[in-house]
Amino acid sequence: MSRRRLAALFAAFAVALLPGGRALAQATVTIATVNNGDMVVMQRLSSRFEQQNPDVKLRWVVLEENVLRQRLTTDIATKAGQFDILTIGNYEVPIWAKQGWLAPFDNLPAAYDANDILAPVRTGISHDGKLYALPFYAESAMTYYRTDLLQKAGITMPAEPTYAQIRDIAAKITDKANQTYGLCLRGKPGWGENMAFVTPLVTAFGGQWFDAQWKPQLDTPAWRNAVTWYSTSLRDYGPPGATSNGFNENLALFAGGRCGIWIDASVAAGLLYDTKQSQVADKVGFAPMPTGEFTGGPTWLWSWNLAIPATSKQQDAARKFVLWATSKDYVKLVAQENGWVAVPPGTRQSTYDSPDYQKVAPFAGFVQKAIMSANPSAQTRNPRPYTGAQFVAIPEFQGLGTQVGQTIASTLTGTAVEQALRTAESATERTMRQAGYPK
Repeated sequence: MSRRRLAALFAAFAVALLPGGRALAQATVTIATVNNGDMVVMQRLSSRFEQQNPDVKLRWVVLEENVLRQRLTTDIATKAGQFDILTIGNYEVPIWAKQGWLAPFDNLPAAYDANDILAPVRTGISHDGKLYALPFYAESAMTYYRTDLLQKAGITMPAEPTYAQIRDIAAKITDKANQTYGLCLRGKPGWGENMAFVTPLVTAFGGQWFDAQWKPQLDTPAWRNAVTWYSTSLRDYGPPGATSNGFNENLALFAGGRCGIWIDASVAAGLLYDTKQSQVADKVGFAPMPTGEFTGGPTWLWSWNLAIPATSKQQDAARKFVLWATSKDYVKLVAQENGWVAVPPGTRQSTYDSPDYQKVAPFAGFVQKAIMSANPSAQTRNPRPYTGAQFVAIPEFQGLGTQVGQTIASTLTGTAVEQALRTAESATERTMRQAGYPK
């Protein structure tokens, strides 16, 4: 038996009983998280936390992204209290904090170094100047492409590609007979799945969700042009069954050598460049997210964060785990176990300052710059009354975005774009009226 295993067993035995023979009381902390690769690593490494904190037992609920969001929203809105730690985005944090649904992270220890967290990420998970979650990883968006496929076709990826250029390149590198698809994009319906891509795509084409008076703007030329580009490009050059493909599915396709171009979150870079997880690690190039006729609008910024619901009866134990899983030491633990290329990106300046990370992550400077310059509050072509780049920062968007996402997904299986947008506009108008907009 290894020394580490013996030490762990001894530690467990030593604390199993308190003086007088009484059993040590354990706090069971239930963690709800998404089935993304970084969170799966967190679950695997959490045994280290339990060894260091034998008074805490972790219970994991790992769910697909859409299911996680539905479960957590229902649980916190009804105050059911099934979970002690929630994995939520920078969309939910300020909205739920305003409702009084989350416990604040006050008085963080100096060793945690909250100022090391990148400023735009901190801002996105704050309400009234207080942090209401701590970030596990953060991301902007970028274009990934297969350098070997472009080289074979005699193509150079532009330094700042446009959507028109991406479509042209995808056409030239598609080889469906050999299951190589020129373009992979999110097609799975959901406000955080296909609409996380479609919303900034629409912005680039000059569109937006609502005008300054909260009137829906979906049945407009900008949306028609954007969704036409999206649906025809995926049908012509994408993989079959695109309506089933979200972030994880497209990651698997690209890492398995099936995608020529993939436009998605920057968090995928570490996974695609990791030889343990990617068959094309030495053939990945990257460029900024494409642009359209309108530039300078709101830019993609997302973070997956760990938050504690106000209903949790294990807040002290939950806080211990959240501090551990989002710390500098956790980043070092992942680097030690899986290599620096696999560490959770986008949250800490110290990660980007690390020479070891810079050595194995050619994308590091690019991603850091994208996050630091991200501005989800920038204006669309015409004035808008909301903020957000991949989402509309209002409580109603979770249901609204998923409903519209289902309609947009139908254009990948034959529904005419014009018909889909008329349906989406009507449904959005009805939802907003029922919700009392304009407020």
